[in-house]
Amino acid sequence: MKRSEAMDRLFQSFLKLENIDECYAYFEDLCTIKELQDLSQRLFVATLLREGKGYQEISRRTGASTATICRVNKCLVYGGGGYRRVLARIEEEKA
Repeated sequence: MKRSEAMDRLFQSFLKLENIDECYAYFEDLCTIKELQDLSQRLFVATLLREGKGYQEISRRTGASTATICRVNKCLVYGGGGYRRVLARIEEEKA
């Protein structure tokens, strides 16, 4: 993804959020319900892929298409490491 001043500003705004309630309020203003559902679905798909679940099980559990699952998997394997980093931090907090 090409960096830009607008994208930097967007990502900086995320870093200003202090708790989950602020996240709900901000993202409700920023995104449509469908966009938020799609984003949360992708993160859940990434979680299940890291757990070694198969595409059919992931599709059944999340409602994601195999195309979406494949795209998320490509990001996990060849992407910038964002999913891996965030999921590792989430796992660390659970421990």
